[in-house]
Amino acid sequence: MTPAELSTALRDALMSAVQAGELSLDPADVPAEVRVERPKNRDHGDWATSVALQLAKKAGRPPRDVAALVRERLVRVPGVKAVDIAGPGFLNVTLDAAAAGELARAIVEAGTAYGTAAEPTGERVNLEFVSANPTGPIHLGGTRWAAVGDSLARILTASGAQVTREYYFNDHGAQIDRFARSLLAAAHGEPTPEDGYGGAYIGEIAQQVVARVPGLLEQPREQQQEAFRREGVELMFGEIKKTLADFGVEFDVYFHEDSLHTSGAVERAVARLRELGRVYEADGATWLRTSDFGDDKDRVVVKSDGQPAYISGDLAYYLDKRERGFDRCVLMLGADHHGYVGRMMAMCAAFGDEPGTNLEILIGQMVNLLKDGVPVRMSKRAGTVVTLEDLVEQVGVDAARYSLVRSSVDTSIDIDLDLLVKRSNDNPVYYVQYAHARTSNVAVNAAAAGVHREDAFDPALLTDETESLLLAALAEFPSVVARAGELREPHRLARYLEELAGRFHKFYDACRVTPRAGEEVTDVHRTRLWVNDATRQVLANGLALLGVSAPERM
Repeated sequence: MTPAELSTALRDALMSAVQAGELSLDPADVPAEVRVERPKNRDHGDWATSVALQLAKKAGRPPRDVAALVRERLVRVPGVKAVDIAGPGFLNVTLDAAAAGELARAIVEAGTAYGTAAEPTGERVNLEFVSANPTGPIHLGGTRWAAVGDSLARILTASGAQVTREYYFNDHGAQIDRFARSLLAAAHGEPTPEDGYGGAYIGEIAQQVVARVPGLLEQPREQQQEAFRREGVELMFGEIKKTLADFGVEFDVYFHEDSLHTSGAVERAVARLRELGRVYEADGATWLRTSDFGDDKDRVVVKSDGQPAYISGDLAYYLDKRERGFDRCVLMLGADHHGYVGRMMAMCAAFGDEPGTNLEILIGQMVNLLKDGVPVRMSKRAGTVVTLEDLVEQVGVDAARYSLVRSSVDTSIDIDLDLLVKRSNDNPVYYVQYAHARTSNVAVNAAAAGVHREDAFDPALLTDETESLLLAALAEFPSVVARAGELREPHRLARYLEELAGRFHKFYDACRVTPRAGEEVTDVHRTRLWVNDATRQVLANGLALLGVSAPERM
């Protein structure tokens, strides 16, 4: 019995009590999906639910009475061994070994679909992340968002949402001018401008621009700068795209900031807000009444000189996303943008939308690299910062992605480069990948020994405690994926995979899938192979959602 099947059985029990007139509830109040969770204490059973407490007030009955009505029906369901009422009205459910073991076959038969939503939710999500300025390589903060954002996109897709990965291409504004002047100075062998960009990459790109545009350095200085701006941004952004692709991150949309200012999108956004009564004129400027929606002050949208203020681009971009049909716009920002959240949520509300629903903002904290116990602070190529390429060069794509995803983005993290190259259980990505490789090796050895899944499956034989604990962990996978998506926390999936790997290693030590020399192949071996292969499937599915490979040999 899977958690989904148990959830259905619980709902059926509630509906039966309602239809029998024993429970005074509107059928619409019975949840379509009764939530079941693993109890922290295994002595309390295999699964627990608080549904009786949730419905008691509406039913006008004490929670334990509601629980009793469910219990008397649930105990008659095949596969349910026992149902106990605990505390104020919790239901603890214990399955018999055969019912619990059936999960192994269900997982193997579901394959890559196990853990994904049965039906699309219909929700359209725009997930914007990285969006680094095209003025230099991606630094560690952007690298963290690349790993977390791409994993979140995969998890949300698995949860039934239609997700669009979007990169906001900052090709408008003063930082691009500074970039162009830096390239121009490098091409002429001049010092980097005081407010410019340094690092070896500036000289490299400057040389590429000169090679692209014959006779460039003989042109008037103003024309040179415009060429360095145009060609340099294209080259730098090409490098960024390639770096991300090599990191396993692809975007569906690259949105150009400049288009907001050339297409009239800013003017349309201001006009919309004016229609809604959200803007006013003062001191020769146009203001947005963000203070009406929780911001600490109103914001200038169009300055007194007629030029759009910075927030005008945000207004136009948000409205553009909503007009493209996205129900939910999720934006990932670095820790230095924390003060930005209030005005963005006020902007969302000013358009008549719901902050936190139509617009979500996730803030990521800093990443520090340690080598030999000492912080790594400089890049060979970028000079002032450590980049995505620096991290991958040290530990590889899998270890880089996994290490960045396995901690909550709310916390700063220290990444120990020495640990991530070790082939030991202390290295979390190695620990999980090794578990997958071990399941693959077990399957190969089983085939060589004549143990074949299709010859038998008797889940009642799965009575060892390590088998029970492993099956329990496998059953949790769909809810972990769903929860990671709901809370926007991919680290939950990484931590789950580490726990699952630990359960498998204990199962491997205690339960043989292949017989010892001279022993007969039995149905116990064949049934355990189903458990082994189910574990392999879940590890592979989980790693795929994190964008990490599942090697068959290590």
